[in-house]
This record gives sequence, structure tokens and C-alpha cells, in this order.
Amino acid sequence: MMNPARVDFVTLRLFCAVAETGSLTKGAARCNLALSAASRRIADFEAAAKAVLLERRSQGVRLTPAGHIALQHALRLFQGFELFGNELDEYSNGSRGHIRLWANMSALVEFLPAALSRFLARYPDTHVEVEEQLSGDIVPALIDGIADIGVFVGGVPADGLDVQPFQTDELVLLVAASHPVAARKKIAFEACLDYDFVGLNRGSSLLNLIRAAAQEAGRPLRLRVQVRSFDAMSEMIANNLGIGVLPAGACAHRLQPGRLRAVKLTDAWAKRDLVLATNPNRPLTRAAGLLVAHLMDVPAPLATGE
Repeated sequence: MMNPARVDFVTLRLFCAVAETGSLTKGAARCNLALSAASRRIADFEAAAKAVLLERRSQGVRLTPAGHIALQHALRLFQGFELFGNELDEYSNGSRGHIRLWANMSALVEFLPAALSRFLARYPDTHVEVEEQLSGDIVPALIDGIADIGVFVGGVPADGLDVQPFQTDELVLLVAASHPVAARKKIAFEACLDYDFVGLNRGSSLLNLIRAAAQEAGRPLRLRVQVRSFDAMSEMIANNLGIGVLPAGACAHRLQPGRLRAVKLTDAWAKRDLVLATNPNRPLTRAAGLLVAHLMDVPAPLATGE
């Protein structure tokens, strides 16, 4: 077996140049090597191959049968090395890469699908691993390096992270079309507390928000049903199991005449900020940096009508 430690790419390139030019002198010049150094490299290469690779003649050199085989393999090695370099370059310039993006449900439903679609159309060889997580769980994931980029509700403690404003999330009251509140164009949250609610599961920042609002009003939150998704919430509400607070963008496509209606909430907290965060102690890959720049350039959606 040939010992790979005795062969390097300089020697292989020299061998290819000598084979192409038919001259040790011309091959050495092409590789910017002294003739004596080139001659020594070729001799060492033949010794490592345990075969005569070049036939020396007065007019120059030509490949032996073993030399032809060596040339074929050397060319394949250079092609592989070029491919290796090209693929690494794609990772360094961001056209390839693996990005771990954690986002809360609101961001994932409202803002990220279209933005990610445009990003991946531009960088099709980049893989974005998206996870839906509670806002409070995203911060420790960024700190521990489990996530590269996080999108969550503003106000969540995020010490040590780089936090930038991302989008504004407008909350509305979703009710069945037959519900008494459905005739209203807008309503204060306190006026809704006479009714049963459908909410998300425990730990959701949205559930915590409306619970805090009910507590501030000095009224209990009559939480009748808890589910895991906006789709499930919408179905429960449509079947008159309660009313619910959802992001306007998340329920816009679910509004159906005679089934569901969105009523504007007049409370200041009904407009909440979403932020984008990264960990400055864990430098982003080029691909992740490109995604951050892309997301920060996403325009705010058009305001929804009442």
C-alpha cells in the first residue's frame, strides 16, 4: 500500500504538469519549482508508488503504463479537492448551511412562513430547522447554543442576548358568528370576561397575557377549554365553546361568513412586540447571519381591517 504521508498535492500537481508538458523542466517551471527540487519530488513519488511512472528520454519524458494509472488518479484527486473547496466556499459565503431557528407560535404562523420561503428560494442549499417553542423557552436555548436565532414576545427576560425589534403582533378577539359580541366592531377586554374562554395550554405567553389582564381588571378568567394550536382554538370557538384572543394575522384566513368573526381589542396590550435575538457569545455562521439580515428586512404586514 502506498503511504499517503509520502505524497502531497504539490507533488501530484508537479506530476500532472510534467505528464502534460512531456518535460520535467517545463513541469517544474509551471509549478514554480527549481529543477532539482522537482526531480527529487518525482523520484520520491515513484519510490512511494513502488513503480516507474516516467520514462526518461533525450527528448523529454513520457508516461509508463503505471504512470498513466497514476495520472488518472491524480486528476480525480484534484477534481475531488476542487469540489471540496467549492462546497466549503458555499458554506463560508452562506449559500449553504444549517440554521436552527426557534420561534413562538405567533411569529411562526404570521411572519415567518413567507419570509423563509423567500430566503430559501435565494439559498436553496441552506437547511433551516424551525421549532415552535414557548417564548420563555427560547431564551435559554439561545444561551445554551441549542438555537441560533430566536423570535419571541418582547418583555421576556433576555439578559446577555442581542435583541432587536422584529414585528408588531396585533391581538383580536375571535368569536363565533352567533356570539353576542360578534356584532361589535371593537371591545375592551374587561367587557369580555363575562364569557367562557378558549385558550392555549399552560406556559403560553398569550395565555399568561390574558390572565394578567383579567387579574388587573379584578375579574376571573373563565377558561373553559385549553388546546395546543391556533387551529384548534378556532374550531373550538366556531363551535361556541368560548371566545379567544388570537393574533390578527393568525386568524385572518380562518374568518368565514356565518362561522367566525374577529373583533378589535381596544386595550394597549393588544399590540405586543415580537423581537429577534441571537447570542453574541456564540458567533453566527455566515448562513445564519444572512437569515438574520433577511428577517430584519421583512416589511410589516398591512393592517387588518375591522
